Amino acid sequence: MQFGFLGINYEKADLNIRDQVFFTDQKKMDFLKKAERKGIEQCMILSTCNRSEIYFFFDEESEEKTIRELYQEMFPMIDLSKYLIVRRGESAIRYLFRIAAGLESMVLGEDQILGQVKDALDFSRTMGSSKKQLNKVVRDAVTCAKKVKTQFRISEKPLSVSYIGIQRIKESCGIAGKNVLVIGSGKTAMLALRYLKEYHAGKVWLCSRTFSHAQNVQEEFQNIEICKYTERYRMMKDCDIVISATASPHLVVRMEDFYPDMPITFLDLAAPRDIDVRFAELPEVCLWNLDTLKHISKENQKERERLVNESKEMIEQACKETIEWLSVSRMDETIESLQQRCSEIVNDSYNYLSRKMDLEQREQKILKKVLNASLQRLLKEPIQELKHLDTKEKQDEYKQIVQKLFQI
Repeated sequence: MQFGFLGINYEKADLNIRDQVFFTDQKKMDFLKKAERKGIEQCMILSTCNRSEIYFFFDEESEEKTIRELYQEMFPMIDLSKYLIVRRGESAIRYLFRIAAGLESMVLGEDQILGQVKDALDFSRTMGSSKKQLNKVVRDAVTCAKKVKTQFRISEKPLSVSYIGIQRIKESCGIAGKNVLVIGSGKTAMLALRYLKEYHAGKVWLCSRTFSHAQNVQEEFQNIEICKYTERYRMMKDCDIVISATASPHLVVRMEDFYPDMPITFLDLAAPRDIDVRFAELPEVCLWNLDTLKHISKENQKERERLVNESKEMIEQACKETIEWLSVSRMDETIESLQQRCSEIVNDSYNYLSRKMDLEQREQKILKKVLNASLQRLLKEPIQELKHLDTKEKQDEYKQIVQKLFQI
């Protein structure tokens, strides 16, 4: 039995392809049922916006081919051979461990994938498509990922300039209870509003050149107030923080039009700039813009890469332990057969002796225990030897010998 993986991800397939090769829950159920009918009993599907991957156990190469064919049948409109990544054995196991730890993600070290891996296993188990081996491999990968997350905290080095900017404001002057003006109504402005809500900002106003766009934003953030774009300077006088994220080709906050008479923090998330850089010269003003924030983002990316390199040793050690367990587990069936044969001999001998001897109930229990212990002692060394076989060739050879010697 060998562990395998195949699928597509963001590295080889663009978003247009990934959007079409997505497993709904119904498609997952259909795929797992078809795989089971083809004799593949252990299979897991990991389908996210960045990847569509199958993890499975197989005995013969023909079964791996079957998985590939089933995968293609699910999405007949696309020739997946151009984008398909295939791994097997130790390479597939290491890949899964790296996936769970966020080391194969588009955003290096992100945490969301860990929950997605756990959900994928839960779905597979619910469908009856995950047994001892798959459960073990995936759970080991999840456990290792949690240790990496706890020890190295890779995701705590933010890469989003919007998030970094909000964090800088939070650290320098605080956000909770503060009055904020957000200029703009696009995706960046929406993201800033989400962070402001998370950090419990006080009164929040929103202005946009297109008033209807600002009203659309208000449908999601009902606690904000809309003000006219032409009134932005008047609103600033009552604000502690101003965040600007427009697509304007020129400045939208000019020093000649606004001179602060109290401390204020500007966050300029636009390119080209929205806020006059001369504000940074004023002692009562704190100004953050993309130049500063991108530098921090690049430094955080370097730090993430450093932490990823440090985490590789932990992941490799965890992979080795799982690989060793899988190697031993290949002999489980043979060992269980030996122990079953031992139980049969104990029962036969016990039944024979019970008929020949007049024993009390306590003596009967002792007799059965002694018979069982004697045979288990005989099998102890052979079983230990079977557990330490390190190659598939040796395992297959010993399986045949045991089956012949013990007629199992």
